[in-house]
Amino acid sequence: MPRLPLFFLIAAATCLLVGVCLGVLMGVQHDFHLAPVHAHLNLLGWTSLALMGLTFRAYPQLHASHMPALTQFALSTSSAFLFPAGIYLSIEHQAPALAIAASLVWLAGVAMFLVRLVILAVARSPRRYPALMPAE
Repeated sequence: MPRLPLFFLIAAATCLLVGVCLGVLMGVQHDFHLAPVHAHLNLLGWTSLALMGLTFRAYPQLHASHMPALTQFALSTSSAFLFPAGIYLSIEHQAPALAIAASLVWLAGVAMFLVRLVILAVARSPRRYPALMPAE
């Protein structure tokens, strides 16, 4: 489980690479009708997954319990890839079903992430860092 933050970052970097390639292709062709796909690859994929991975790194307690951590990873990464694909299908083929389904999976992953953060914050009192916080 200690590699989970790295897996989040690998998925994020993969989305970044695909998003950048799509952006370059759109720029070369001067055709930007797939800009929403590009934006969601970068925002959901790169930014959100990277921040989740860094959060998991900063708070190892989040991945101490394997099942919720793996569920969080599966929901977040699968939807980060499928949502832009669904947007593509919606734009190119007027078929929004995948985008709708993936957005709901993304919502579930984000809600789970928030709930787990709140549980972590409430369950443990914050550590005191003597160099950073004055003594009472």
